[in-house]
Amino acid sequence: MQKANKRRGLITVAVVLSLIAFLGFSLVPILDSILKASQTSTSSSTPTPTQTAASGEKQSQLLQDQVRGYELVLQREPDNVTALRGLLQVRLELIGQGVGEIKDAIPPLEKLAKLNPETTEYGILLAQAKERTGDREGAAQAYRSILASKPGEIKALQGLVNLLLVQQRPEAAIGLLQDTLKAAPGQNQAKPGSVDVTSVQLILGQVYAVQKRYPEAIAIYDESAKANPKDFRPTLAKAIVFKEQGKTDEAKTLFDKAAELAPPNYKDQINQLASGTPSPSPTADASPESAASPTPEGALPKP
Repeated sequence: MQKANKRRGLITVAVVLSLIAFLGFSLVPILDSILKASQTSTSSSTPTPTQTAASGEKQSQLLQDQVRGYELVLQREPDNVTALRGLLQVRLELIGQGVGEIKDAIPPLEKLAKLNPETTEYGILLAQAKERTGDREGAAQAYRSILASKPGEIKALQGLVNLLLVQQRPEAAIGLLQDTLKAAPGQNQAKPGSVDVTSVQLILGQVYAVQKRYPEAIAIYDESAKANPKDFRPTLAKAIVFKEQGKTDEAKTLFDKAAELAPPNYKDQINQLASGTPSPSPTADASPESAASPTPEGALPKP
């Protein structure tokens, strides 16, 4: 019975976090998307095992030669952004091939984040790389560094919230989001659009739902829906919570309403969530860190 309850709890987390697919951001690290792209690009054909080994060794050698070339440039010009970006890209490709380690990407990322504070993707990649190496404190510091100058940066906010949840610190995550919402009116008055209040509310609702604090989740979703009656996301979020509570009739009504409000490209996904077959579907033993649906970010940020 205890095992069944644990499994049910994990499935609850997975289903609730599947909402992220509709939020315009993802818990899946940008780093994972880049590494997956590197792996895909090196395995687009189907050669024999011998050809694969020979080709892989040759490509790895070429990439390692490029690493040495970029390192030579950086010895002369340590702030050369083009060389730093090139070094980072090559090291990520090597990691994607299984040659090299995540820690190899951290030094160029630290320098790029410092030289390009306005390009927050570098800081987010840095945080994700540090988390992958077990440096959670360093990851949190990287996220907080971004949020100090851009408190409404959703990817950094979501990344830090996810990190806090993984560390079993839900109250810290809730406090961070509540503080962001309290400061939002002043931030948006000083710089319009700097904090997306709806997205922050949705993240807060997710945290409440994961903690099974359903009344608080529903309250924040209702508040968001009232302020944004044409936005389907709060309605969809509430439908998912009702479904998890076993309130199937109320959930169906809200799923139908969310589908009516949503753009055409989201309707099928909403219907799949309503029918109990969310796409993409996380595994039953998914953690909050891995339960989100991927939204590939493409390439590295432009300099």
